[in-house]
Amino acid sequence: MKKAITIFLFLTFFYNMTQANPFLKKYNTLHETVPFDKIKISDYEPAFEKGMQEQMKEIQDIINNPQAPTFENTIVAFERSGQILSRVSSVFYNINSAETNDEIMEISQRISPKMSEHSNNITLNEKLFARVKTVYDQKDKLNLNVENNMLLQKFYDSFANNGANLSAKDKETYRELTKKLSKLTLDFGQNALKETNRYELLLTANQLDGLPESFREASAAKAKSKGKEGWMVDLTAPSYAPFMKYSTNRDLRKQLYIAYNTRCAKGDDLDNRKILEDIANVRLQIAQLLGYKSYADYVLVRRMAKNPDNVYKLLNQLLEAYKPTALGEVKEVQGFAIGMEKKNIDIMPWDWSFYSEKLKDAKFDVNDEMTRPYFELENVKKGVFGLATELYGITFKKNPKISVYNSEVDAYEVFDANGQYLAVLYTDFFPRNGKRAGAWMTEYKGQYKEKGKDSRPHVSLVMNFTRPTETKPALLTYDEVRTFLHEFGHGLHGMFANGTYESLSGTNVYRDFVELPSQIMENFLTEKAFLDRFAVHYKTGEKIPAELVNKLIAASNFNTGYACLRQLSFGFLDMAWHTISKPYTGDVISFETEATKSTQILPVVPETCTGSAFSHIFSGGYAAGYYGYKWAEVLDADAYAAFKADGIFSKAIAAKFRENVLSKGGTEDPMQLYVRFRGQEPTIDALLKRNGIK
Repeated sequence: MKKAITIFLFLTFFYNMTQANPFLKKYNTLHETVPFDKIKISDYEPAFEKGMQEQMKEIQDIINNPQAPTFENTIVAFERSGQILSRVSSVFYNINSAETNDEIMEISQRISPKMSEHSNNITLNEKLFARVKTVYDQKDKLNLNVENNMLLQKFYDSFANNGANLSAKDKETYRELTKKLSKLTLDFGQNALKETNRYELLLTANQLDGLPESFREASAAKAKSKGKEGWMVDLTAPSYAPFMKYSTNRDLRKQLYIAYNTRCAKGDDLDNRKILEDIANVRLQIAQLLGYKSYADYVLVRRMAKNPDNVYKLLNQLLEAYKPTALGEVKEVQGFAIGMEKKNIDIMPWDWSFYSEKLKDAKFDVNDEMTRPYFELENVKKGVFGLATELYGITFKKNPKISVYNSEVDAYEVFDANGQYLAVLYTDFFPRNGKRAGAWMTEYKGQYKEKGKDSRPHVSLVMNFTRPTETKPALLTYDEVRTFLHEFGHGLHGMFANGTYESLSGTNVYRDFVELPSQIMENFLTEKAFLDRFAVHYKTGEKIPAELVNKLIAASNFNTGYACLRQLSFGFLDMAWHTISKPYTGDVISFETEATKSTQILPVVPETCTGSAFSHIFSGGYAAGYYGYKWAEVLDADAYAAFKADGIFSKAIAAKFRENVLSKGGTEDPMQLYVRFRGQEPTIDALLKRNGIK
């Protein structure tokens, strides 16, 4: 009797727990948005466990189906599986980036190997792959449309490139390697976040020379929030970048530069160098286990670039085109610094932003402090949203009734030109201790169609912009406005998705195609007609002066050679680590120095290390893919030329771009989509012309 009561109580507890867990049932909210207000940290792990169990049951149903494998009962059934797991994963991993804490990071450490094992249990399932392969082998007879054919190809490749064709022994090796890699990349990212967050530099009044009033006020507020007196500087973008640009204290600039560029490379508990080496070597092992020479060879098969040779061809083309300009820029800044200081001075990396900004101010009489008053965040939002309204007819309605994960986050309903609901958009603008550095777009739900219903996406834009202070609203820099436009372009890619399958919709495209929709939006920031629409002084309401706009446009290519080589250095470093063909066991810093030497135009500081905190490629999705930013510049310059030719607010060109690029996602080969929009394949000519190189 006691045993029966115990079992009854356990089952009752389990039932109540699952009923209370928001992830385990359909969200009863507007547009089925995430009920953040009802989610407890304790909900995540049970939901992950339940989600994995349910998906494995769904996989077993596919395998045990007595009917012969078909596209519908195997490929579509697999695509639709794992809804609970998808719900909890999308929330957890996004929160782990935007609003994490020690408890969430600990959960991620426990969940990571389980999720890796779960993924392997699917991709290494011989019976499931046999059904997928049966359908794949018949594809020429199935008369599939382009989208269905792409889904079939994607799933077959996913199995084949994740070990499905391996021997039983090699499958076990693959399992162990992927579990190890999952843990390594997680550790890398968490170390980078912790290292960034723990650095603080407290300034006194006599160390503020050169720093603008807005920066001083923000730094004082930061110190106050930590219960300290003075002015606090840290390694987040809104703090680090302005300090390096404006502080006249060279010793402090050096101190901050070294702190930033030795993150996770100090030989302490957060040192990532061994983890970095292990990540590169494990990736190599996985690639070679699957029959590829290097990890880059393995990855690039499913990219527009196709192979490492094509990537290096692009990088070297750009290096050859831009390096003479970059060397000239360094010479000019060096000469300016000597003239300014009235003595000989060798420009070091911690000097570059400072003297470059002074030279830019002297040449163009424009700087961030002159433009900030015209880029008040609320006005910038109106400008960016208004651009989308002008081009595509969509509108945005803030809805405070939609639950959010932090009080600083806003949620908008987005409506199409015909008034029909299109998407939900979340915006999260300011840095917090629980938010990783940088800016990104992500989704809480992707778009798909099922049983005649178009399930629309929930998109999130996350950034780290200058905060408002006690006396001023959030006044953005020109670069922060550009970042907003960039991430918003990703957002449009997600919001305009119009596919049948979630795994092919929105930004689920080749990695070297995904930046086109984002980077094309940055072009509008050099257009007077766009700036005139929203850039007004936050106090007076005065429109940004035409003279200032002209200066911004004139300065848009300032130090473009240096900026290009900086991006190329990241691309070469990424490719160097991922084209190794045998395990690397040497010094990480020496490896980096050799890999990037062709791009270095300033003195190399021996102890610094970019790779040790390079989350994009060692804990993000850009491994063997960072070149994609430069490739996307080639694409966006070429694509924007179509807007320039027809008028930058051309609804006809915008409609064509939406139809052939933004709405298609990964449903077709990206080059075919691009050619359909543009009428030609891209060349680097438009980029060289835009940057004044050609």
